[in-house]
Amino acid sequence: MANSTILLDYWPSMFCMRARVALREKGVVFEAREEDLTNKSPLLLQSNPIHKKVPVLIHNGKPVCESLNVVQYVDEAWSDKNPFFPSDPYGKAQARFWADYVDKKFSDAQFKIWGKKGEEQAAGVKEFIEAVKILESELGDKPYFGGDSFGYVDISLITFYSWFGAYEKFGNFSIEAESPKLIAWAKRCMEKESVSKSLPDQEKIVAYAAEFRKNNL
Repeated sequence: MANSTILLDYWPSMFCMRARVALREKGVVFEAREEDLTNKSPLLLQSNPIHKKVPVLIHNGKPVCESLNVVQYVDEAWSDKNPFFPSDPYGKAQARFWADYVDKKFSDAQFKIWGKKGEEQAAGVKEFIEAVKILESELGDKPYFGGDSFGYVDISLITFYSWFGAYEKFGNFSIEAESPKLIAWAKRCMEKESVSKSLPDQEKIVAYAAEFRKNNL
């Protein structure tokens, strides 16, 4: 595994998409190995024995776990191009704060929309819209969350865009009607090859979510 970059991956996971976007944004050649989460590979269990989750980036034989941690690692390991963070400490702290907000608020709410039903689902829609509006306010009129450059917060959030069709279908609401600036930002991000190559088609995600709901709800 020396001098190699392997990503233990799962195609519909927005967290795995973060790793794919980060690697492609840096121009890193990597091998994506699709995991079967119902029958996890020995390599995954060995590489992430604590959480047993994807993504795991294995760089020169050393595993890096947890998606935002992977993105930060990629930024530092391939620091010669396209930095994900601003250079000043305050800017870096702000970026980490908002990426953490995406993980804590946005992530929980979105799962309730497609992975739950009834009152729990309705609460998820409400929480999601609130989080979207807060994120849109933080974005303001900037092209990207960090300003003129695509960076850490953009990577943390844009991968959820592939799921927007599923949220709208199962939550019965329009994200663009609620947050037009955030949709414009998402479309801007999708113009980047690192993003468009890493995110699956929304219709594939809708079908995946529909199958999950059929089998689990």
